[in-house]
Amino acid sequence: MSNELVTLVANIALTLSVIVAVIFGIAQVKTANKDRRERLALDTLRSFQTKEFAEMLNYIHNANIPSSSAEWENWPQEDQIRFIHMAQQMESIGLLLAERLISIDLLDKTLGSFVSSTWEKCRPLTLDLRLTNNDPYLNEYFQWMAEQVEHRMKEKPRKPFYLSSKNAV
Repeated sequence: MSNELVTLVANIALTLSVIVAVIFGIAQVKTANKDRRERLALDTLRSFQTKEFAEMLNYIHNANIPSSSAEWENWPQEDQIRFIHMAQQMESIGLLLAERLISIDLLDKTLGSFVSSTWEKCRPLTLDLRLTNNDPYLNEYFQWMAEQVEHRMKEKPRKPFYLSSKNAV
């Protein structure tokens, strides 16, 4: 065997090794991204299943949210804290959605219209607080998420799972 043939075979082997390594690396990155997404989706679902989250849902559903910062100042501190906590929760979920760490499908299937109806309830106060506090970023992801959910529900409403023919076993 000549040196040239050995060099050619070695170069081909090295090239194939690099190609296989790149393909394997890409597959590993895709798998890691999928695993990360699944873990985050499960963590998000778990956060919706706490007593604290249920209390927040109930509170927001029944609360008379002030419509101005002046009314906000006269609102009991306990209610202010509940409102802030709910807004932070919704802002966090909106941020996860905006960064594509959770899907709009997951949000639609878990919270759905609660997101948009809660935003509508909180909108007057939030818009007034943005002006009063000179904070245009207040609840920005919450607002964006609610608009996305509302748009999706109008443009692509989904059938309830129990009515879907896809779920037959």
